[in-house]
Amino acid sequence: MSRRFLIIAALACLALVPAVRAQSLPSLLNPPAPVPAEAQLGDPEITPAMRAAVDRALGWLASRQDADGSYGSDSHYGKHVGITALAGLAFMGDGHTPGRGEYGQNVKRCVDFILSSRSESGLLASETSHGPMYGHGFAALFLAEAYGMSPQPELREAVRKATRLIINTQNDEGGWRYQPVKADADISVTICEVMALRAARNAGIYVPKSVIDDAVEYIRKSQNPDGGFRYQINSGGSAFARSAAGVAALQYAGIYHCHEIDKGPELLEQLRPPRPQSVGHYFYGHYYAVQAMHSAGGKHWKSWWPAIRDELLSKQTQDGYWQGQAGNEYGTAMALIILQVPNRLLPIFQR
Repeated sequence: MSRRFLIIAALACLALVPAVRAQSLPSLLNPPAPVPAEAQLGDPEITPAMRAAVDRALGWLASRQDADGSYGSDSHYGKHVGITALAGLAFMGDGHTPGRGEYGQNVKRCVDFILSSRSESGLLASETSHGPMYGHGFAALFLAEAYGMSPQPELREAVRKATRLIINTQNDEGGWRYQPVKADADISVTICEVMALRAARNAGIYVPKSVIDDAVEYIRKSQNPDGGFRYQINSGGSAFARSAAGVAALQYAGIYHCHEIDKGPELLEQLRPPRPQSVGHYFYGHYYAVQAMHSAGGKHWKSWWPAIRDELLSKQTQDGYWQGQAGNEYGTAMALIILQVPNRLLPIFQR
């Protein structure tokens, strides 16, 4: 069969279906982005009301950024790398990367402020930092996520140094505390550093296995018989925020099926929203709880997600922000990160 005949036959077939041809050629030239499986099945994770709430909140958060790129001026901490990092994660959770997207410049300014706040040791901390390892953990996580989504040499070097500092300040128990020294440890700061290490490793930065193993051992020793977690190994009962953090920490360390993991989500289920905002460290706790339930998947995610989504929507102000314990910029950034977990755009939230 001649090539000329095949061409004529193909043209004849196209002539019979002009409407299909008109629609399909642009699609072939500019194929649409793949539709997530959840959307194909009509999954209601992302509702129109939630989308509208997120849009309002992103606009409000963008309007609050200081000229130097920082956030946190409405809190008692002042300009803060941790709050700035959370705001950056909130923008990236909607698909905006440094210099790209509607809020790309906001993300870039967050990056610039944090890079301007680094020391030669790799510590990421603003002048007003209280307990700098908290802010360092969030900032290192943000820079690692930014590097993973928009690779730049300067970002890689900052993440490498920040990661090295975390590794070098792990204490003998396997955890971390407020200051970048090998002293005592607590579960709250430890999860910040574990998440940063996981994000760094995802971005291609070397993290020794022994560091993760020791962190896991510390977290396991912090668990109470009821499945919750103590603030420190030798003190404190179970509480919502640190229990959510403990479960998420084990998951980010690569442990998804064990006695500790199985008990954790069951305990959190007893604390499923709606609950009064007076619950201790509301946004901090739900930030980790939604991640723990997302990683657990199945029944835990299906019951937890709509509950926290609808509760957050009910708490949003008319201006688009949320009132947080560490300021409205903090509360809004945290709420946005929680609400955007189903987007699965941040590398750390991808199963």
